[in-house]
Amino acid sequence: MSIVNLSVEPDHIPTLADWHHNEWAYLNPGGSLQKRIAKMQGYLGSELVPSTFIYKQDGVLAGSAAIVVSDMDSRPELTPWLASVFVAPEFRRQGIGSRLVEQVMTQARQAGIDRLYLFTPDRADFYQKLGWTPMAEEMYRGHSVTVMQVSLHE
Repeated sequence: MSIVNLSVEPDHIPTLADWHHNEWAYLNPGGSLQKRIAKMQGYLGSELVPSTFIYKQDGVLAGSAAIVVSDMDSRPELTPWLASVFVAPEFRRQGIGSRLVEQVMTQARQAGIDRLYLFTPDRADFYQKLGWTPMAEEMYRGHSVTVMQVSLHE
């Protein structure tokens, strides 16, 4: 198992973009697979924000998690965000999602970031187990979501 920055293995972008598009296209009206690929290519720089981390198990891509400047256009005052936490179905329920979230939290803490935000339509319980706290329940692009935060102070 290993977690690496997507910038080290950018050839995974088409697969990740496809996974993410299939999972969350309903939250991104007007989005397309090509737009998602282009956006992910913008995450390959040397800065932490934005960047994507990928999890590989036995050399096979299994999941991802990103840190981005903003993930909700209705909440521009909140930054940065944990986003795109996804584990391929065949790898779920093995702790991979938790490891990816913890990796992003660790990277953010080491970069001096005090707080991260996220929104989730259906995984608030998962994030609460990792130390995240709900801030609000609200409608976003026609869907009910939970906005959450985590303090990175040790």
